[in-house]
Amino acid sequence: MRAKPGDPVKLFDDRTGEWLATVMAAGKRDLTLDIVSLLREREPVPDLWLCAAPLKKGRVDWLAEKACELGVARLVPVITRRTIVDKPNADRLRAHLIEAAEQCDRTALTDLADPVKLPALLRDWPAERALFFADETGGVPAFDAMRAHAGPAAILIGPEGGFDDEERALIRAHGSATAITLGPRILRADTAAAAAVSLWMAAAGDWRG
Repeated sequence: MRAKPGDPVKLFDDRTGEWLATVMAAGKRDLTLDIVSLLREREPVPDLWLCAAPLKKGRVDWLAEKACELGVARLVPVITRRTIVDKPNADRLRAHLIEAAEQCDRTALTDLADPVKLPALLRDWPAERALFFADETGGVPAFDAMRAHAGPAAILIGPEGGFDDEERALIRAHGSATAITLGPRILRADTAAAAAVSLWMAAAGDWRG
């Protein structure tokens, strides 16, 4: 970082907020800092989860970055029958989340959950949380469905090959799920995730103020 003694540094700890510090000593691999003052309290985070099948390296990194930049509270990797990557690199994804938070000046970090198989996700789903299922076969217009619901929510995005028919039926039968459409074009999984999160933030999240 080329920091030298006396330089100001901003820090955030994902618990209390953003802090101003001063570099006391700078080594090749570490810094000694003096905490000066609290600049901002930790930001309020909209209660939105993004449940998405892990994608190939590069695309899943991009998805994690955009989830954090757009304000997602929790990222849940969901393992489906057509998921190509069933063991995403958690350390790498967490690093991308941190970099994205720094880039967009967040004081809260998107929580990265452990991977979960789709049936287990649906079995243990909290009843109070709406589940918006991005279904390429059709559904309610996404913005309309999201605007009509107030409260905790999640968006479910499938793998590159989509959900199979049995998985789709299982999701649609779930009491908390609403199938939504993201328009007339079939979107790539990472594009669909960013589009759906953006719509939710505009309809029910913190883009309204």
